[in-house]
Amino acid sequence: MPWSPGSSSAPSGDRDDNKSKLSAWTNPIRDHLSEGGNWIAPVIAAGATVGLWTFYQTYLRRIPNSAHVSPRYFHRRSLFGKVTSVGDGDGFHLYHTPGGRLAGWGWLRRVPKLKKELRRQTIPIRIAGVDAPEGGHFGRTAQPFAAEAQKFLDGYILNRRVCAYVWRRDQYDRIVATVYVRQPPFFLRKDVSMELLKQGLATTYEAKTGAEFGRPSKETEYKAAEEAARQKAKGMWSLGKGGGLFHPSKKPQEIETPMAYKRRIKLAEEQQKTKL
Repeated sequence: MPWSPGSSSAPSGDRDDNKSKLSAWTNPIRDHLSEGGNWIAPVIAAGATVGLWTFYQTYLRRIPNSAHVSPRYFHRRSLFGKVTSVGDGDGFHLYHTPGGRLAGWGWLRRVPKLKKELRRQTIPIRIAGVDAPEGGHFGRTAQPFAAEAQKFLDGYILNRRVCAYVWRRDQYDRIVATVYVRQPPFFLRKDVSMELLKQGLATTYEAKTGAEFGRPSKETEYKAAEEAARQKAKGMWSLGKGGGLFHPSKKPQEIETPMAYKRRIKLAEEQQKTKL
């Protein structure tokens, strides 16, 4: 049967020609690699390419938002970046700048400043281990010292570079992390959770489930700092002290912790729904 372009097989003569052309390409390569040591360079080049790609993916790839933070980061990795906004006393948004200045951030690569450029390009961070007074969201009355806590955090980390050791993702798709910042004059590393507690602008996280401290010793350290601020009547704890000898009309107030406030509000809202 004569061969035609639509048939499934080619004449044996054409197949032999194709094999000869393929051999003409592969034989010199095979002969070159068969000589001692000639295979080493290609193997090293391939290994270096794979190594560089792995290094980039692990350490230099920018993570745009929380949806791209892989669970393999939790309890293993940290995120370095610039704080672009502070939402309340225990939360902020981070623009991830992997590699820092060594990777060109600040001189070759810039952090956007406009809100439209930052949209969906930052990671919401929930500071681990602490709970700051609740602000007046959704028409609710703000807790005392909620504004002070946000103002302190704003002045402490806004537009600064921080390192966030990530632990997990919470129910609001925020990344729960222990956050560190270097502060002048000596640029020692400061634990932001600890600083909030020392100022009396947060309590140690009280929830029985979902609490995250990174390691057990942190919870002990945080509770000690909270108790010291309470004894000194700093921040929110000053409400329970009263005016003393010089301001006798100022009566001590009952201090409601952020967790107690959230439970009270949740109960009130559930009761309201039941009435409706």
